[in-house]
Amino acid sequence: MSKIALVLGATGGIGGAVAQWLTAGGWTVRAMHRAPQNVAVKHGYDWHTGDAMVASDVAAAAQGASLIVHAVNPPGYRDWDKLVLPMLDNSIAAARANGAKILFPGTVYNYGSDAFPDIAEDAPQHPTTRKGAIRVEMEARLRAYAQAGAGSVLIVRAGDFFGPGSANNWFSQLVPAGKRPAAVSHPGRRGVGHQWAYLPDVAETMVRLIETGGLDAFATFHMDGQWDADGTRMTDAIVRALGDPAIPVRKTPWWIMRLASPFVPTLREVMEMKYLWERPVRLSNGRLRDVLGSEPRTPLDEAVRATLTSMGCL
Repeated sequence: MSKIALVLGATGGIGGAVAQWLTAGGWTVRAMHRAPQNVAVKHGYDWHTGDAMVASDVAAAAQGASLIVHAVNPPGYRDWDKLVLPMLDNSIAAARANGAKILFPGTVYNYGSDAFPDIAEDAPQHPTTRKGAIRVEMEARLRAYAQAGAGSVLIVRAGDFFGPGSANNWFSQLVPAGKRPAAVSHPGRRGVGHQWAYLPDVAETMVRLIETGGLDAFATFHMDGQWDADGTRMTDAIVRALGDPAIPVRKTPWWIMRLASPFVPTLREVMEMKYLWERPVRLSNGRLRDVLGSEPRTPLDEAVRATLTSMGCL
């Protein structure tokens, strides 16, 4: 297997973290961007000009690659129904031409309440949201690609991302970027658990699995990440990192977001996922532990401090 990887979404959170881990592991990383000349930090990647919505661009960038990391999403999570599936189809076509493995970051959106609260890798996928139905269709297309025998697929599913380089995520709803916060917001209910995933840990897990032999052609793994059992562990860690125990933790004003959502597309997408804060939902990592022995896990306080520093909050 050639150690050439095309990373789609290398300027994003998970794509960027995976690209850095691949580079550290001796991979040649190609990154595609509509305007690579505007990317501030190049990280030594082989940059290609292109658009994930253009099949010929993806095919050209993927020539000779044995791995395609499909970590690209529409800006602001908007227009999923129009953009997400065509982008994935382009990655699958490019992978087929090279016999490549596809690495795909999975989500909990695929599951409905029948799979809660503890979700195994083989749990039924009965989504209750529009975005969840699209994610299920994406994985169905990936499964068909793997079963056709042209290449393989690795899906790693984790909780809500946080970490250096991440943006437009739930952590940024707790603490806005760019300044020291006067308060910490919390979207959940006290006593309701929530699952988080630190990006460097997710990336390390993905790369270790990529380099593990003997996986199924269509392999799915779940990460446990940082489990906040009662909804206070994460906000307490943020307060500790800020160094001021007097900083208040306030409940997210969902009613304001609901009123504004018809006029703010990003808030509309956020409201669709509100149900994941209303009851505990936890991915079970039994299969991952069987294969890797243990899951990479940075101490929470260290992970939160690194995240806040990268956001300009410290």
